[in-house]
Amino acid sequence: MAFNEDIVALARRNTYFREVLATGPHSQVVVMSIPPGGEIGEEIHDHTDQVLVFVSGEGAAILDGARSQVGAERLVLVPAGARHNVVNTGPTDLRLYTVYAPPQHAPGTIHRTKAEADAAEAEHEAAPEPVVAKG
Repeated sequence: MAFNEDIVALARRNTYFREVLATGPHSQVVVMSIPPGGEIGEEIHDHTDQVLVFVSGEGAAILDGARSQVGAERLVLVPAGARHNVVNTGPTDLRLYTVYAPPQHAPGTIHRTKAEADAAEAEHEAAPEPVVAKG
């Protein structure tokens, strides 16, 4: 799927916690909006690199325990295996776009809030493994 859009404008307009915009065979483009006092939540992607590019707001990125400030025009590279979180420390939404390589979420995923994202993740983790017929 080809994707050629004004990503900064899309990220600035986005009000959803997470929206997957485009998914290719080896990467994925997602926009995010984190409300004041909110966070992505500490996580590790064992086999996925993540690039986060901030377009508005103020926050902090925590990578393997090291905290650094983020805001408009900052880029953070989270290599696979790094424990990370992003926290909104400002008075307005922290807006960003992120690229996962390889893709991390199902194509077309929309999570309007972090609570919705957390519920979907819990449901995914609780789902039984698919049974593969051998024969």
